Amino acid sequence: MSLNFEKMTVKAQEAIQNSQKIAEKLNHQQLLPLHLLHALLNENQGVVRPLFNKIGVNWDQLDTIVTGELNRLPKVTGSSTQISASPALMSVFDKAQDLSLEMNDEFLSTEHLVRALT
Repeated sequence: MSLNFEKMTVKAQEAIQNSQKIAEKLNHQQLLPLHLLHALLNENQGVVRPLFNKIGVNWDQLDTIVTGELNRLPKVTGSSTQISASPALMSVFDKAQDLSLEMNDEFLSTEHLVRALT
């Protein structure tokens, strides 16, 4: 299954773009589910933060864990560092698309991405 940005909500598109920016900033060669999780947790508006608040997430602890794991990933430097999506992230996207279809949603949203990450 291929990833179709035109069938995503604006927030889902932003989350994917932000996850790529995170990977670039940290000099990571592969885009991982962890980058997507970090991007989703740091979105200012949308369903992710209220959802996690509702289940009682300790934001400081979660941020420390996610940031720590991101910082442990290998870094690559060079002028032409190309970032590619990891097979694990592609599996998350496939699962999110499956969830979107199961829920009869026209667009893939951040809700589908969060559920696929779990």
